Amino acid sequence: MTDPLHTDLLELAQEAARRAGALLRDGRPADLAVAATKSSPIDVVTEMDIAAEKLITGLIAERRPDDGVLGEEGAATEGTSGVRWVIDPLDGTVNYLYGLPTWAVSIAAEQDGETVVGVVTAPMRGETFHAVRGRGAWATGAWDGERALACRPAPPLDQALVSTGFNYVADVRAHQADVAQRLIPLLRDIRRGGSAAVDLCDVAAGRLDGYYERGLHPWDLAAGDLIAREAGALTGGRPGERPSGDLAVAGTPGVFEPLQRLLEDFGAWHD
Repeated sequence: MTDPLHTDLLELAQEAARRAGALLRDGRPADLAVAATKSSPIDVVTEMDIAAEKLITGLIAERRPDDGVLGEEGAATEGTSGVRWVIDPLDGTVNYLYGLPTWAVSIAAEQDGETVVGVVTAPMRGETFHAVRGRGAWATGAWDGERALACRPAPPLDQALVSTGFNYVADVRAHQADVAQRLIPLLRDIRRGGSAAVDLCDVAAGRLDGYYERGLHPWDLAAGDLIAREAGALTGGRPGERPSGDLAVAGTPGVFEPLQRLLEDFGAWHD
């Protein structure tokens, strides 16, 4: 049975993502500069990250004032409705700063602690991905109408194309580089796109066989993780755990388990 609340949450997430994506795409100043840094001098925030989060949280507050919110740029309210929004207003800020196209707006809605709606829009790719728990994953883009998403049939691991990302803290990056160096001979190749949300959606769309990263936050993961799972991918963290800041792994069945085992063997979750 279709849950009308989930439908309402999806429609609000889609509207908020569409508006924020248009703001970021059309409002990017020619002299865009770093407004602040986070974990290190190269982990940046721009004025547009902040503006996009204000747009999204303002719309949610107007439509659903009793909901909780967790946003990357500081929005944090508890709420009383049992619904919490988990928002990354600009995933891939460094790409955006440099004018590269791989960045996205990521919005998820949780109900009683479980993600039930996810929307990721990548304006420079002209694509929006969405999922509602139990209803599959879908995308709109250069094709007509909505397209159902399905992850790829699993290749042997040595033929798998896998994406990852790197932390902005120097010693963590060095460890991640060591893990990637050990993985590369065992895979078809590794990609580094710069947006966790887009990478997870590309697993869902069959453009990648797998993805892993250490150091993600809930707003990086929430929407893309649901979209990947609803497209048939498996997701997790360390063996037996959910995705977390220690490790997030996603992959088509048949790639997920051996990739997860290798990452555990290589100590991808710690220095």
